[in-house]
Amino acid sequence: MDHFTVHTGTALPLRRSNVDTDQIIPARYVPYFSWRGHANALFADWRDDPDFPLNLPQYQGSTVLLAGSDFATGSSRESAVWALQRFGFRAVVAPRFGDIFQGNALMRGLLTVTVPAAVVECLWALTEQDPFTEITVDLEALELRCGDLVQPFALDEDARQRLLTGRDPIATTLDDCADDITAYERGRRATLPTTHGTLVNQ
Repeated sequence: MDHFTVHTGTALPLRRSNVDTDQIIPARYVPYFSWRGHANALFADWRDDPDFPLNLPQYQGSTVLLAGSDFATGSSRESAVWALQRFGFRAVVAPRFGDIFQGNALMRGLLTVTVPAAVVECLWALTEQDPFTEITVDLEALELRCGDLVQPFALDEDARQRLLTGRDPIATTLDDCADDITAYERGRRATLPTTHGTLVNQ
């Protein structure tokens, strides 16, 4: 996965709470297990509304999503993470996230930033007033910054280190235990599958 240290970008204000994973990407668009595509299906059932923020020209190219509380609750749908990433979002800011989604997001490289609801309200107002307002998400300092606003946020340290290094648990195991894996594979029957090569994002 891509590593994440500090990201600065414009934001898309999504003034909706209790957005579940089926609203992020409806089930009819995820009949197969692949993270390719999906961007056009993001919030598909709301895209017919010309005033939906994702359709507005001033928010095109936004890389930070500002969402309401209880974002991405519901089913374990990894494609909800993929849809957000493929659309270009690097971070999602909300007062609270669905637990399963948050785990999937952090494992895949999409940063979830939990801040008080009042901070999200402030950011909504700023980005609606000026869509070119930039937000900085600093994973090294664990800070969200926008103008004079500096908001600390917390994140599980294991997840933070994965994002900072860009190494998921499989890559970490392959890197840290390469000698043990090689020795184990050499001792197995030649007819059995082997583990070798370098992992790349698929």
